Amino acid sequence: MTKDPRTLRSDEPLAVELTAALKQGEVERLSRLLAGDPGLALCVVEEPKGGGRTPLHLFADWPGHHPNAAAIVGALAAAGADFDAPAVGMWHREAPLHWAASNDDVALIDALLDAGADIERRGSSIDGGPPLSCAVGYGQWAAARRLVERGARTLLWHEAALGLMPAIMRRVEADSAPRPEEMSGAFWNACHGGQLAAAQYLLAHAADLNWSAPWSGQTPLDIAEQAGRSDVVAWLIGKGASRGKKSP
Repeated sequence: MTKDPRTLRSDEPLAVELTAALKQGEVERLSRLLAGDPGLALCVVEEPKGGGRTPLHLFADWPGHHPNAAAIVGALAAAGADFDAPAVGMWHREAPLHWAASNDDVALIDALLDAGADIERRGSSIDGGPPLSCAVGYGQWAAARRLVERGARTLLWHEAALGLMPAIMRRVEADSAPRPEEMSGAFWNACHGGQLAAAQYLLAHAADLNWSAPWSGQTPLDIAEQAGRSDVVAWLIGKGASRGKKSP
């Protein structure tokens, strides 16, 4: 039977010191804490309002980009940290790599993958999928491209958002072409990512010009405007695209 990880309240002195060492990228301070308290790398720090974070989650948490990513990850790895452990007591099952992807934190993505994190670990708050879904869904384009460079598997909507035209064309022109809903979702993501060529191609292959995203009510024109994709916006308007319900 697997033993549940040790828990600390976020206001306990040890949790406060651990969090400070992580957020400030203080490798020596973190190493002393880990050496003096076996099992600390596997602990869960619980917040008063609910939800728990492992030390790796604390380091990867918003806004990310904390200093000394490789050294911090290395110290936690040496102390036995679980790179694929999910956040605790939250509505999703995201691992630290999901959070690094959501923050466009390329240095941390590299450090986690180099240490053995699973690039395909499921649990994303976007679709229950891998870290790439977080990067694309939240518009973190540097993270998305790095994950693809590191070997992440892609779906049509990922490919559309990143403008991966050969991959898009292989899918669309295959014997079992994507369903219309999938094509329209990919078209929406191409507009989000500012991928004009991909958007033009998908619209020519039966995507819905005014498809409304179920999660926000936004149309392709809405998301292109929100993302500042001026060339895509101009093209969509020229095609007669409509605005829908915009996110607050």
